[in-house]
Amino acid sequence: MADKTSRKVTAHDLAAPGPDRIRNVVLVGPTHSGKTSLVEAMLVHAGAITRAGAVTDGTTVCDHEDGERVRGRSVSLAVAPVVHAGVKVNLVDTPGYADFVGEVRAGLRAADCALFVIAANEGVDAATRRLWQECADVSMPRAVVISKLDHARADPEGVLVATQQAFGGPTGAKVLPVCVPTGGGVAPLLGDGADDPRRAELIEAVIEESEDETLMDRYVSGEQIDEKTLVADLEKAIAQAGFFPVVPVCATSGDGVAELLDLCVRAFPSPLEHRAPEVFTPAGGSAGVVTCDPSGPLVAEVVKTASDPYVGRLSLVRVFSGTLDPDMRLHVSGHFASFFDLPDHEDHDEDERIGALAHPFGAHQVLASRVVAGDIATIGRLTRAETGDTLSDPDRPVVLRPWAMPDPLLPIAIEAATRSDEDKLSGALARLAAEDPSLRVQFVAETGQIVLWVVGESHADVALERLRERYGVGIEQREVVIPLRECFGGAAQGHGRNVKQSGGHGQYAVCDITVEPLPEGSGFEFVDKVVGGAVPRQFIPSVEKGVRAQMERGVRAEYPVVDIRVTLVDGKSHSVDSSDMAFQTAGALALRDAAAQTPVLLLEPFDEVAVVVPDELVGTVMSDLSARRGRLLGTDQVTSPTGTQDIVVRAQVPQRDLVRYAIDLRSMTHGAGTFTRTFAHYEPMPEEIAKDVSPRA
Repeated sequence: MADKTSRKVTAHDLAAPGPDRIRNVVLVGPTHSGKTSLVEAMLVHAGAITRAGAVTDGTTVCDHEDGERVRGRSVSLAVAPVVHAGVKVNLVDTPGYADFVGEVRAGLRAADCALFVIAANEGVDAATRRLWQECADVSMPRAVVISKLDHARADPEGVLVATQQAFGGPTGAKVLPVCVPTGGGVAPLLGDGADDPRRAELIEAVIEESEDETLMDRYVSGEQIDEKTLVADLEKAIAQAGFFPVVPVCATSGDGVAELLDLCVRAFPSPLEHRAPEVFTPAGGSAGVVTCDPSGPLVAEVVKTASDPYVGRLSLVRVFSGTLDPDMRLHVSGHFASFFDLPDHEDHDEDERIGALAHPFGAHQVLASRVVAGDIATIGRLTRAETGDTLSDPDRPVVLRPWAMPDPLLPIAIEAATRSDEDKLSGALARLAAEDPSLRVQFVAETGQIVLWVVGESHADVALERLRERYGVGIEQREVVIPLRECFGGAAQGHGRNVKQSGGHGQYAVCDITVEPLPEGSGFEFVDKVVGGAVPRQFIPSVEKGVRAQMERGVRAEYPVVDIRVTLVDGKSHSVDSSDMAFQTAGALALRDAAAQTPVLLLEPFDEVAVVVPDELVGTVMSDLSARRGRLLGTDQVTSPTGTQDIVVRAQVPQRDLVRYAIDLRSMTHGAGTFTRTFAHYEPMPEEIAKDVSPRA
């Protein structure tokens, strides 16, 4: 182990000389798999901290943001760099809980290699399998750590087999250990003196990925392939996502930590080998290819945004090209709406001058004089930059295609607790949305509610806690109101009489209408069949205006009326007392009178859902959807990249029965199920349910 002499981490320690001396590694895996403990063990080994959880001044280093823990779980990513063998390794620690997959995807975007941490006493869960598939879809280099070797129920051999089956298919192809636990620690298999039955299997797998076609023949003929050649081929195989090494590590004792750091430095890809994201002009045209060159044009991306009560907004950025200098001027492009069709997320382009630069060190910042391509840094004073935005040269602005965020499918309705909170709420929500693209803010005009769309309950807890604690806004949660519609159940006639005489000018307007229901989606039609001037021409639009106003207010439960044809057939007027407002009122009264003559139906919105689950859970999901008044449309079989067979169950379900579905599906499938939802149509609500609907507030 390295010397633990206490000293302060400086900018000199963390300054990378060039992209070839940087490794960006994101740690992913289930909650309580030991990711943060592993990061701390690596920091201790490198001498960056004196003990797990503490820097040299006694404060924490791997803490995530203040208050950013829910039920003991980390809920945001944190970056902690170590320097090993002259190479800077940026360790990006991410949350393990499924609600915060947005933070995980941000960490994946910032990194060049993903390190999957699997506890020796647990194994691989469904969410981790899905994340492996996401990485496979973009050919992300990956490695595996089997952690918690000292746990009382640790079964590293069993977990290795489970990992190989989950990530490499039934044969476990190309998911192989490069180190093995021994009685006194961990032994590497590629070392010249290694003697283990798995060594031959590992060497053959590495050689199979080699570009040297003679290497296998030489090995089979008995030639001893030197370690340097094997490591070089291993690095290429990992960088090309063709081989996935497994390392056993015990963070408590430090066993395997040195071997893992050696693997990071010697075999993980540098930023020079990172496949850059697509680059466009702000207008949407192609902007060529980005190369990891410190002297090239600036291209960086905001992978996380946070608000600090003392220094304001902080932006965590990954630099893909060029070099960042303090106080430089740059262009900020945000185009989430254009790429992902998000109407509630405004695109923006502006120039800004940045503040100080810093190397992130957990919850701390170490000032930086410059940050080169391939590195990760924090920037202050970027007032408009949001998570997912692109930073570039003002003379050559570009846009990186943002990473796909999880679709938030759990709605929660909120309102300000007091009038003063109401004044602060809109600004706080804007900052919250800028920090977290996996959260969407929707103002529903039909119900007057503010709805936050979140990934799950813990995500909701964090969002509300940030509003209250970080932004000082009192918030109360309300039941989500589903926007309904009203429609006429049959044809009817209506009479509107607005006659008032109280001295001076009075009000006089009478109109007779017929109302006919129209097919769904037809909208509103107004027909004038008045003859003989019973209603003067100038007041006919007034009748229509009054009818439209009453349609918006509703005629049964104060929800909008849709899909009707209203025909004005007769009326009366007065030469002095008739007016525009009088006939508007008469038109509204006539529609209300017609509604009293025929049943008025409540229409509820239905969504089409597609639920993806393992085959053994299909029956459970279908029964649950039927209990939610869903209509099953059918099933399809899909094959995941790891070879497992899943079933897609399609159904149409009322929105009021989907409010908590994101929570319920996770519970009934133990996290193995996912779903999407899209609006389908409106249809009549059963009367036994409609009779209990309260009028719209």
